Amino acid sequence: MYDHNGMALVLEKSVRFWMALTLLAALGACSSRHQGPAVAQRGMYKIGAPYTIDGVTYVPMEEFQHVETGTASWYGPGFHGKSTANGETYDQTDRTAAHRTLQMPSVLRVTNLDNGQSTIVRVNDRGPYARARVLDVSRAAAQELGMTQSGTARVRIEQLEMESQAVKQIALGGGGPDEQRAALDKYIAGRRGPPAVVATAQATPPPPPAPPQTPPVTVYASNPRSPAVAPIEASGSAGGDVPGTLGTGPPTVATIASSVTSLQAAGGFYVQTGAFSTVGNAEKQRGLVTSYGSTEISPASSGGREVYRVRLGPYSTQDAAGIVADRLKRSGYGDARVVSAD
Repeated sequence: MYDHNGMALVLEKSVRFWMALTLLAALGACSSRHQGPAVAQRGMYKIGAPYTIDGVTYVPMEEFQHVETGTASWYGPGFHGKSTANGETYDQTDRTAAHRTLQMPSVLRVTNLDNGQSTIVRVNDRGPYARARVLDVSRAAAQELGMTQSGTARVRIEQLEMESQAVKQIALGGGGPDEQRAALDKYIAGRRGPPAVVATAQATPPPPPAPPQTPPVTVYASNPRSPAVAPIEASGSAGGDVPGTLGTGPPTVATIASSVTSLQAAGGFYVQTGAFSTVGNAEKQRGLVTSYGSTEISPASSGGREVYRVRLGPYSTQDAAGIVADRLKRSGYGDARVVSAD
């Protein structure tokens, strides 16, 4: 007689056996994927073709002097570990950002216009697509901008030309986000210049050095990560420097290093963007204009008080300095003016 109950029992055990084998195979596959050291990501330089989102067409393009003002938001845990638009793995602890049209990677200084806090980010993703927003930053960048609680902030975006050129060259050579980040951190810290970057047209070779002046001039190294403060302290009339009234709080990132002063060069011209009553305030504006050329902070005396002048240069001709001054004025630095070396 055919034993239906016995056959059913055999079939049930067989199904359980094969299910167990399938589960073990899946666990083994997961285990093999996570074994071994992590492989470094290769870099990719990407501009991309035009694309349309919600009826709006965006046209990516390569830029190096992009300036924009608008609302920024931030994205974090829900995207951590996922792929970005240029193929990197999104890391919410890294200072990165998503922009709708800028090339990837490129470098931006982002300033929170509500509190003056600033940070530098590397663009590696596309977005945001809410029409009122211009940038999505990572959680780490949002923390530095002081916007994690509010979720959004009014910001000013300023592309850093030399830094953007530097990470472009690294990415074209296959250097991944780790290499780009390391090079960018070193460049920001002033330890070395960016690799494989062609000098801008405004950068005129300085005149040959002359014997040091007496007393020696103190020059503070560039600190592009210093936060922006609005309003910027005015430099006064063209007739002379005057101390201003900007707050006296120190910069968030006060990196002051020794450097060779080009003010010791005989002759030449400079572009002065402001004069300040404290070193901290001068550092803040210097951080804003460092992407326009070689910057210095030069102590001077005005009306019996010591002031600190923020200057770019030197330039061998007045015309060369004038080009830089015009560019600064178009970017909103209305007090930029050409001055002679002293």
